[in-house]
Amino acid sequence: MTNENKSPEENEKIMTNELMEETEAAGGAHLDADIEVNDLAEEKPIDFTTYKKLDFVNLVKDLSKEDNFKRIDSLLKEIKPLYDEIREHERKAALEKYLGEGGIKEDFEFRIDDLDHLYDATLKYIKDKRNTYYKSLEDRKNESLKHKNEILEKLRALVDGEDSPQAFHQFKELQKEWKNSGPVAVTHLKTLWANYNAIIDRFYDHRNIYFELKELDRKKNLESKKELCVRAEKLADVKSIQEAVKELNELHHEFKHIGPVPKEEQEPLWQRFKAASDAVYAKRDVYTANLLLTLQQNEATKILLNEEVSAFGTFTSDRIKDWNQKTKDILELQKKWDAVGAAPRAHQRDLNKKFWTAFKLFFHNKNVFFKKLDEERVKNLKIKEALVQRAIELRENQDWEKTSNELKNLQSQWKEVGPVPEKWREKIYQQFKEACDHFFGQRRGLLEKADQEQELNLVAKEALLTELERISLEKTGTLQQIKEIQSKFNALGFVPKRAVASIKSRFTELVSKAISSMENVSANDKEQASLEIQLSSLKNDPDAERKIYHKEQTIRKQISKAENDIAVLQNNLSFFDRAKNADVLKAEYGNKIKEAGEHLNQLKKQLKMLNQPAQGL
Repeated sequence: MTNENKSPEENEKIMTNELMEETEAAGGAHLDADIEVNDLAEEKPIDFTTYKKLDFVNLVKDLSKEDNFKRIDSLLKEIKPLYDEIREHERKAALEKYLGEGGIKEDFEFRIDDLDHLYDATLKYIKDKRNTYYKSLEDRKNESLKHKNEILEKLRALVDGEDSPQAFHQFKELQKEWKNSGPVAVTHLKTLWANYNAIIDRFYDHRNIYFELKELDRKKNLESKKELCVRAEKLADVKSIQEAVKELNELHHEFKHIGPVPKEEQEPLWQRFKAASDAVYAKRDVYTANLLLTLQQNEATKILLNEEVSAFGTFTSDRIKDWNQKTKDILELQKKWDAVGAAPRAHQRDLNKKFWTAFKLFFHNKNVFFKKLDEERVKNLKIKEALVQRAIELRENQDWEKTSNELKNLQSQWKEVGPVPEKWREKIYQQFKEACDHFFGQRRGLLEKADQEQELNLVAKEALLTELERISLEKTGTLQQIKEIQSKFNALGFVPKRAVASIKSRFTELVSKAISSMENVSANDKEQASLEIQLSSLKNDPDAERKIYHKEQTIRKQISKAENDIAVLQNNLSFFDRAKNADVLKAEYGNKIKEAGEHLNQLKKQLKMLNQPAQGL
């Protein structure tokens, strides 16, 4: 409030000083509040470790549509070395392939692909757009500087001109124009404001006649600033700190450009506005502190997760089950990683790189393992295809015993061969199984048929045994009957294994009884018949060749022994002429020689019969 005891000139001077002080205070407050929203909390960093070329190209295409060049420059600073690394890796791979194909290093020329062309073109577009934007911004600042200087010239003209109501009105309009004239380069800002404030000071010093108008203007400014205080106080209830600080910056800008207020209101008003600002700053500080704490906690969590994932990078096993279990484990670890928020930007990239390097290394090693496994399965497939082909070749073979053994051997080999590619597993197994089942099915059918025939043979042979038993009991049989029974018996073929030994033993026993029971047949004929039956049975045996061979060797040894015994007896007989009881000894040895000769003849007869073709008695 002005002092009524002072002259208009003194009061005007006071008002001018108040205006200067208030302007400086407002400017300082603005500088304290003018904080970018992005300074409160860093944007959550993008995890580029999983990005491929197409991902980077799509990202720069999206950036080309934005106008926030601060964000664009920050992201491009991260993207460019990563994309260059991919391109360099491709260049080295292409060079290695070129050299491997016999090329000369000096002749190598790396050709970028369509994605590279699109990436480079998009970067150039962004660069041109950014240059255009900053040039336009610079041009606007230059225009604003020119405009402000023009306003200053107009204000100087008003200061040096005559007092009038119109001049004061023009002065207020120029103040508004100054406020809305836009930003200028920082290098000119201090000088402009100094010149502006000096001219304002001069204007009020020389316009005593409009003192009452200026008082009204200060009151109007007071109302405007009170309204800004109310708006600032409401910001304490805004949930979004970023939005609150952004609006507070705008209020400080308004507060700075509103003219002076009455002296006695200046400090209380400023303290009220500052208190409202401090409340927002306090929330900002708490938010920033909590955010920093959260970032640090996230960093600590990610360090622990990196320690866990590092073990996966060195994992190895020769079992599919182990790899699958480890895959589940590392994917669970990935979920935990993704659930953790951002870490401080200074460490985020290194944390991501360490995690995803171990993550990718695990899956690289897994791919190597399964690639090797696939190669082995392809080899196994070829081996099993050969086994299938052989089984198909044998499926119609009717050499039952030999083929059965070979197929069983193929089945054993099949079990020893490892797995084949999944898409062929069932098909090739069915091919092999069908070939084996076909053979064994035919064999089983024949064996079942043979079993039925053998059971019938057994019944028929038991009937012949019953006939032999009757002949033996009734003592009515003849050699011819026995020969016919034996022919029928041999012609019937095989019987079940369980009855082979018993039926053969009973047949031999009953034949012997039947021959012995015949009353009109000499002992010699009975013996001859028994011998023929034995030899005939031997020749009709399934293992006849081996048994005949052994029988022949036995008979030849017996013949040799019998001949040797006869020679010894005859030699001894020549010494009996001088003995006192020579006649008795000669008779005894003569009988022995005769018996030995008969035995020898019997053996030779058996040998002769043994070498004759098998035939029924």
